[in-house]
Amino acid sequence: MAPKITLYTAHLCPWAHRSQIALRELGLEFETVIIDLSVPRTPEYLAINPRGLVPALSYDGKILYESGLIAQFLVDAHPSHLAKTSSEPGGALQRFQIGFFVDTYFTKAQPNLQAAVLASGEEKVALATKYVDAIVKEIEPLLSDAAPFFGGSSRLTLAEVQTASFILRALALSKHEDLLPGSILTTLSEKAPNFWKWAQAVIVEKSVTAIWDEDVVVKSSRARIQKLAAAKAQKVQ
Repeated sequence: MAPKITLYTAHLCPWAHRSQIALRELGLEFETVIIDLSVPRTPEYLAINPRGLVPALSYDGKILYESGLIAQFLVDAHPSHLAKTSSEPGGALQRFQIGFFVDTYFTKAQPNLQAAVLASGEEKVALATKYVDAIVKEIEPLLSDAAPFFGGSSRLTLAEVQTASFILRALALSKHEDLLPGSILTTLSEKAPNFWKWAQAVIVEKSVTAIWDEDVVVKSSRARIQKLAAAKAQKVQ
C-alpha cells in the first residue's frame, strides 16, 4: 500500500527543493502544501514543525524534519537507483562515498557561494574565487568516474538529490553579474571539466527542474540583497 505523503515546502528554498527531487525520482505520489516564508509561520504550521522551517514531510502521519535526513529516509524506505542498500554488495561503500561527496560540497564549497551572493565588490569576487577553488581542489577529483552522474551512474543518485538544487542555483545566479561573477562559469568549465560535465547533466533532469523558475529565484535573490542592504544602512544611521 502506497504511503500517504504531504510535503510542506517553499519552492524558493534550495533545502526544501531536495525533498521534491527525491520524491519525484522515487516516483512517489505526494500532496504539496506551500509555506510562505515571507511572513511569520502560522500556528497550524508550527504545530507541524515547531522550528518553523521547511521542508517538513508527513509520511503516513509521521512528521519528518531536515531536508538531508528526509532524503535519506525516503531512499532507505524505497530502495531504488538512488542508492544501494547497505546490505547489497558495495552498498555500504557507495553510501560512504556519497556521504563524503555531499559533506565535502557543503563544508568546502557552498559556504563561499552563499556568502558571495550577499557580498559586493572585491569581496564578492574573492568569495566566488574561493568557491571555484574548492570545486577544483575538493569536488573535481570525486567526479572522475561520473557517467554522467556520481559513481558512474547513468541515473541520478542520492549524491545529486542532496546537491542538485544548489548546483542549479550556482550556475543560474552566475549568469547575473550583480548576483555572482560570470567568471564562475568560465573558470569551472576550464578548470573543472568533470564537475562541469556532471553539473550540466544534473541541471536538466526533470526531477530537478520540475519546480524551478529561474526568473523568480533571481528576482527573489535581488530582493533579499536589497532588504539586507537597507537594514544595514538603517543600522549605520
